[in-house]
Amino acid sequence: MKKIAVIGSLNMDYVITVPSMPQVGETVLSTGFSLVPGGKGANQAYAAGRLGGQVVMLGAVGQDSAGDALCQSLASAGVDVSRIKHCEGLPTGSAFIPVDAEGNNSILVAQGANGAVDISYIKENRDVLESCDIVLLQLEIPLETVVFVAKTAKELGKTVILDPAPARRDIPEELYRCVDYLKPNETELAILTDGRPAEYLRSSGVKNIVVTLGEKGGFLLTEDGQNEPFPAVEAVQVVDTTAAGDSFTGAMAVALARGDSLRQAVRFASTVAAIVVARKGAQTSIPSLDEITT
Repeated sequence: MKKIAVIGSLNMDYVITVPSMPQVGETVLSTGFSLVPGGKGANQAYAAGRLGGQVVMLGAVGQDSAGDALCQSLASAGVDVSRIKHCEGLPTGSAFIPVDAEGNNSILVAQGANGAVDISYIKENRDVLESCDIVLLQLEIPLETVVFVAKTAKELGKTVILDPAPARRDIPEELYRCVDYLKPNETELAILTDGRPAEYLRSSGVKNIVVTLGEKGGFLLTEDGQNEPFPAVEAVQVVDTTAAGDSFTGAMAVALARGDSLRQAVRFASTVAAIVVARKGAQTSIPSLDEITT
């Protein structure tokens, strides 16, 4: 099994159950509330750990109870949390997530300590990049840090996976040229391409693109020029889509780490994501390897 380094965000999720999403100026009474460990980076690390990966996490939390809880959650999934930075004077990142009766969600993030995942911190932990095989990134930490990590990883001959969320239009081509696997969802793809065909990202330097389309499955654009769809797992009752994309990405990383082909990795990741959407919460919804049947 190859080693995975996840560099990204850690947030405490404040999950609010609502009958419907509020409109502008509207007050909606919640039917439930819970605190759930989350953050795109932490979710992906947790998923990879739960699914049997050898995972180390680089990121930052505050010196507070939320930060402690996030580290404990990751450690419980077998993730190495010894390099996570504990920042004095900064709160742990927070995400506020309303979930409606159909399981759909929207997410507001207060960055907090995630902004402290800077280039100097990465340089201090360069040995983590040197010792891993796969580097997994998202966009909830400073973009300049993501670019620096990706460029360093490629110089070291590592495989780079980028989950481009939250999506933004100002991603530089120097980052795309370092990406072996880009994993946007349909909404993120539209933002990244700004109305152009998905092949635009391949021309920008990305080797492989895995686009997820929720209940419609998704499609692959591969470095050998193939463009092919993949199906969603059928007969799933959606309860909460929180962490579905993160779980897909973490599961794909684990499958690639154990030597699966991209298509095998996507099938495995789709199975994991289907289980996640049928459960409530972020990390609390992620299955263990024993629960997966492919």
